[in-house]
Amino acid sequence: MTRLRTIARGMAATLAVILLANPALAAGGVEAPRQQWGFNGIFGTFDRGALQRGWQVYREVCASCHSLEFIAFRNLEGIGLTPEQVAAIAGEFEVQAGPNDEGEMYMRRAIPPDRLPKPFPNAAAARVANNGALPPDLSLIVEARPFGMESFYKPTGADYVYALLTGYHEPPEGFVLGAGMYYNEYFPGHQIAMPPILNDGGVTYVDGTEATQSQQARDVVTFLTWAAEPNLEERRQMGVGVTLFLIVLTAFLYATKRKIWADAH
Repeated sequence: MTRLRTIARGMAATLAVILLANPALAAGGVEAPRQQWGFNGIFGTFDRGALQRGWQVYREVCASCHSLEFIAFRNLEGIGLTPEQVAAIAGEFEVQAGPNDEGEMYMRRAIPPDRLPKPFPNAAAARVANNGALPPDLSLIVEARPFGMESFYKPTGADYVYALLTGYHEPPEGFVLGAGMYYNEYFPGHQIAMPPILNDGGVTYVDGTEATQSQQARDVVTFLTWAAEPNLEERRQMGVGVTLFLIVLTAFLYATKRKIWADAH
């Protein structure tokens, strides 16, 4: 009997992994449409304007519920902000520090090396404020799916997050929503506790860009993709450089081999 339970648990775990890795299955067969992103591809780069708009959307709309645990204020220089701008942004927040000479923790103004503050002190407080749901940290959210070679023919995490943010609408006839839930075409089971947070004109972009729902979603997804891999551009540049070096080295070694063995034939 114990062996049967172990096998059953293993099969359940395997099914869970398959569902999590395959957004089409997890969402009841609705696959997120592929989008065109400037940061995709070997030579892809981040649009600094989109990154800064995405930071504005995150800060004004998402940060009240979702944290960016692995991002420090100083990392924001990577989206095109100056050190002075980053220091000014950090100064608008308070973080816990200490202990002081009396052994007590205290609050102080944030400085660029500090991590972005979390919206809730702990998971229990987050659940209480969100009808029992736990808002996930967004630092690596676009890395959740898919992974490896699957990303070449499946929607990426960026595609899925964009679809999720723009996939709210009225449920089809006969679909029963749970209390406090919202219908989303791309969320697993189509019921999600997070309300539709992006609306036309929901933010006023500093650069004057029209803040449609789609534009806000694209910008914040671009920002979250950067947040997951702030060194993406540098890593790709290094990869291209190494590849070119290996090509030249291979050609040089081949020419050397031909020269050395020319007299042997």
